[in-house]
Amino acid sequence: MNNAHNQDQQSETEAIAAVVAEVERAQREEDVDAFVALFREDAIWTTAHGRRLFGRQEIAEFTRKVLPGAMRDLLPRYKVEHVQFIRPDVAAVKVGQRYLTRDGDPAPDEPEGTPLYVMSKEDGRWTLTAAQNTQVHT
Repeated sequence: MNNAHNQDQQSETEAIAAVVAEVERAQREEDVDAFVALFREDAIWTTAHGRRLFGRQEIAEFTRKVLPGAMRDLLPRYKVEHVQFIRPDVAAVKVGQRYLTRDGDPAPDEPEGTPLYVMSKEDGRWTLTAAQNTQVHT
């Protein structure tokens, strides 16, 4: 691979990481509108408990019910673990997810998560196109 290609992928990986950081911020602040805006209009989202949501409107309706108050005692932390470019404008993104107490310790009753986001670049910005949240049970 040439250097320009590597730089392009690095730049795109940073842009993807910024979207994941915005997911974290929106959840921490219980900012439903900002969270929903990260999804493509026809996105698919499967929650950690297996609920399947189709389209931004359905994702918004669900999020408006569950997000307010959910982070009262928790701080979500998301970390991009791997980005696999399927095409230059489509990527599979593996994310590590932890919930912390307000003191910064791991939340004892919250399992780790290992979401998979399929992201696409739409009009110059990366969006969540299909997401599967998965809890890790040990």
